[in-house]
Amino acid sequence: MALLEISDLKTHFFTRGGVVHAVDGVSLAVEAGSTLGLVGESGCGKSVTALSIMRLLPTPPARIVSGSIRFGGRELTELSERELEDVRGREIGMVFQDPMTALNPTLTIGTQIVEVLQRHLGLDRRPARRRAGELLAEVGIPRAFERLDDYPHRFSGGMRQRVGIAMAIACEPRLLIADEPTTALDVTVQAQVLDLLDDLRREHRMAMILITHNMGVVAESADDVAVMYAGQIVEQGPTDEVLQNPLHPYTRLLLSAVPNPHGEHVLAEVGPRRSFSGAIDPVAGCRFVERCPLAIEVCSHETPELVEARPAHSARCHVTAPTRREERSL
Repeated sequence: MALLEISDLKTHFFTRGGVVHAVDGVSLAVEAGSTLGLVGESGCGKSVTALSIMRLLPTPPARIVSGSIRFGGRELTELSERELEDVRGREIGMVFQDPMTALNPTLTIGTQIVEVLQRHLGLDRRPARRRAGELLAEVGIPRAFERLDDYPHRFSGGMRQRVGIAMAIACEPRLLIADEPTTALDVTVQAQVLDLLDDLRREHRMAMILITHNMGVVAESADDVAVMYAGQIVEQGPTDEVLQNPLHPYTRLLLSAVPNPHGEHVLAEVGPRRSFSGAIDPVAGCRFVERCPLAIEVCSHETPELVEARPAHSARCHVTAPTRREERSL
């Protein structure tokens, strides 16, 4: 059994303009000790999926409408808020996109890490402070023990992200969710943060969900990848298989955006970018149809299923991964 199993998860936002289907039938599995890359463009539902796991979305307007989130055999959607507080930080850690807003600007770094250790591990203040210094040193903060009394604004963006990682791993969780952890960092610092996360995952034997819009990051860091578009998983499988033999046209579009030494594109003929207009009360049909160069008539009126087209490699496409009924009709 996988450490984390998400089945047909639907998280909607109920607004004055209508119901936003931010996550619409997502199913994922993360094995203990492995890294799953969740990739897709901004607004596709990656972060909402992560926040649904942690049950951190504001209610209202957000609500988990249906589906299952099982972690270590426990159904997270059925836990009370008090029970969830024991899971967050202790069993599941999260690194947020913007470390400046994730950290409290009015409290020292040491105070914030010590609070986590006292809340979840029951440590007294002195051993908790000592452990906080060790954690800062572990994530590469120079003069770690001296910097416990500094406030977040005295750290650079990359150092703040390292502090956020230290807080996320403080209780040695079984699962770490890294939500675009390299956003707004320069390329050199991005590589350092990703290497640090991978080293910590191996050292602490954690599973990790790495959320990103960058296929290059997925290629370097993930064992498996799930490609998300407009609230749905459109392709998933082992990273090498998906990157070398992409099935869904959207996956190919993402790969075409990754520069290579020869300046070539994987899919130069893909259709022009258009905004997805069906997040509110989406109509039947493939959500990628307006941008897809391979679209056929059925794509406009029948929603494709996520089917296994190759061993352990699934895609949601009438053309490249048709169901058996569709194969007979094509």
